Amino acid sequence: METTRRQNNCERLSPKFHWIYWTLFLILTNWSGVVYAQNIVEIGDQSANCQEDPDCINRLHPAIPMTSRAKTGATIIFRTRNASDFSLDPEAPPDARRVDAGFGTVHPLTGPVYIESAEPGDVLKVRIIDIDPGLWAYTVISPIGFISDQITGPLRILWQLNQEYAVSGDLPGIRIPNRSFPGIVTVLPGPEQHVDMMAREAELLKAGGAVMPATYLTHASPKEVCGEGGSHAGECLRTIPPREHGGNMDIRYLKKGVSIYLPCYIPGCGLAIGDLHYSQGDGEVSGTALEMDATVTVKVEVMKNGPRLNRGPHYEGPSILLDIPSESFYATTGFPIKKKGEVPPDLEYLASEKIAGLENLSKDISLAARNALMEMIDYISETFGYSKEQAYIIASIAVDLRIGQLVDAPNVGVTAILPLDIFEER
Repeated sequence: METTRRQNNCERLSPKFHWIYWTLFLILTNWSGVVYAQNIVEIGDQSANCQEDPDCINRLHPAIPMTSRAKTGATIIFRTRNASDFSLDPEAPPDARRVDAGFGTVHPLTGPVYIESAEPGDVLKVRIIDIDPGLWAYTVISPIGFISDQITGPLRILWQLNQEYAVSGDLPGIRIPNRSFPGIVTVLPGPEQHVDMMAREAELLKAGGAVMPATYLTHASPKEVCGEGGSHAGECLRTIPPREHGGNMDIRYLKKGVSIYLPCYIPGCGLAIGDLHYSQGDGEVSGTALEMDATVTVKVEVMKNGPRLNRGPHYEGPSILLDIPSESFYATTGFPIKKKGEVPPDLEYLASEKIAGLENLSKDISLAARNALMEMIDYISETFGYSKEQAYIIASIAVDLRIGQLVDAPNVGVTAILPLDIFEER
């Protein structure tokens, strides 16, 4: 009856006003089921690099301006680039930025988005609705790899992608199932958090620890804030490590169907997403996964009484996402045992003669993980005929490093799990 009256009212208008009437009616009543202004937001331009796209950043600072706005409950579509911000099309001309040894282009993030009604102290819930992979991905042995002191490369694998699996002529005999997820989901740090993070990382860098310094300005974006001559040049955090705000967590379980809880430090939170992976093993041990361009769809919700996030983000989802993508597996183990005189690379900055003199370190989970990983690389190489470099790549994209136990001192245990179904001829 009510619908009939609306139709009769509309029929009294001249035809040229019909579309105006119905457009206004649908916007005001949302009767059509379509969500309008600020309830669906789409950002990012994959045809441009980060410095050319106003919807892209590759540094973090509370002064970075928001690129878009969305309501709580909105759906946001992020069009993202691969971690290096280079074209992956093998026919594309070479990018002059590749010679940058300081990784200045890493990581291009789409955003940040201002979430309306979000205030400092709130929690932002980000639910991953969908991930649409691009056509190509790459994996390399990076200088930041977990055992790249042992296996240096160079080796770069280019992958062809579809919705189901990835294959590569550079690494024949392997088919990697689609387990896409964003390596980076982040909000912007607040002024207080930014000061604390800068201070502790500067202190660690001075002590010889592994830190990407904020003072590296090459290819920094947004340039007017973080680049050479920018308003906060030398003060913008690199995106390499995760922190309390989220960031480069590289957790392979953050897939479609998972909700991520992030702390809001500034009005609007400043949500940004990037570093999409088609697949990755727990550890991302070569320094890269299957790095790809992708389109990510999320739904956001501002929580005024969300979970307490004192030490880092939380996430939840269906438990099936925790399973390895294989019907069978092979696993190796590792313990914190080494040769006398050796100092594990992760501990070199401490310059301890005591460490060098010991053959067994107490409860050192990093050394245990190295041993489990090197044992797995030996197994892959000897069993399937791949080189050590190829085996390292396979471990980075498919092998899960998992903690067995942390209490059996001195030898905590790590296990490396290889899904066997990735081998086509097995």
